[in-house]
Amino acid sequence: MNSLFTETILQKTGAVSYAVEEVLQELWSGYGQILRLRLEGGDYATLIAKLIVLPEKVTHPRGWNTRLSHQRKKRSYQVESSWYRHFNSRCGAWCRTPEFIAYVEKDEESLLLLEDLDDSGYPVRLSTVTLSEVALCLRWLAEFHALFVQENRSAPDQLWKIGTYWHLATRPDEWAALANSPLKSGASAIDEKLNQARFQTLVHGDAKLANFCFSQDSNKVSGLDFQYVGGGCGMKDVAYFLGSCLDEEIIATKEEELLNMYFDSLTAALIGRQSAVNPAAVIAEWRELYPYAWADFHRFLKGWCPSHWKLNGYSERMTAGVLKGLY
Repeated sequence: MNSLFTETILQKTGAVSYAVEEVLQELWSGYGQILRLRLEGGDYATLIAKLIVLPEKVTHPRGWNTRLSHQRKKRSYQVESSWYRHFNSRCGAWCRTPEFIAYVEKDEESLLLLEDLDDSGYPVRLSTVTLSEVALCLRWLAEFHALFVQENRSAPDQLWKIGTYWHLATRPDEWAALANSPLKSGASAIDEKLNQARFQTLVHGDAKLANFCFSQDSNKVSGLDFQYVGGGCGMKDVAYFLGSCLDEEIIATKEEELLNMYFDSLTAALIGRQSAVNPAAVIAEWRELYPYAWADFHRFLKGWCPSHWKLNGYSERMTAGVLKGLY
């Protein structure tokens, strides 16, 4: 790490020294690393450092090495730093997030310093989930959406105007790769339907299971990774999350139960926050938009990776129903 980053770490934590204890993850396409730091002295035993180093040559595991792709990733790290600096502190216990410690940048490198959730009681990462764990994550999403619902008709300038990493405006290459079909023709109408929803909030934008950290007893959860947070309909997060962790047969057979988990939590969160927004009105609109959220992500995957495991019978049926309504 350069001297400015080292100076920032020591100054912001009161530590006398630190060492890289572990490389937790290489960032997508070679854009840096996520590190666990061990500190001596000061206020923290460990911290998480997200070190972004923009590569001279971009490599992508699926071959999407375009200038647009690079600019999207670059923007995503700027958005994430803005989230942590300006919005993150508003999240409470029911949409828990890592504490923001510091952010610094120099030339083409930047450092985001965050609380180590492992040390704070969220050490568990799950690859499979029970329905109670799904309900916990859906409650997190509901609390998050309730916190920001209708605060702005569009997202603040520091975030993505439209959240999620797959939305149509940022994925013209993947759209172009689609074979001519009703899905390709209907992509703009699906996108517009979601973007023109009466009730808007901030969406996490990458709410997959891997971005949730659980307590040892699975009674608490924290979300992380805010590179694609921005404006949108909450159903984008819900559909994407369910698809990230549940088999298509479970989603199909328990669809109503799963949606009720989320909407019951959303109702309670809106009432608890004394929101002026009518929960019943939000639910009525967002239930209708649930299939559109599936179709929107289905469109992205069809262009990005047609053999992806998330392209299944359930997403095909959701998309077919939406397209039938368009024509």
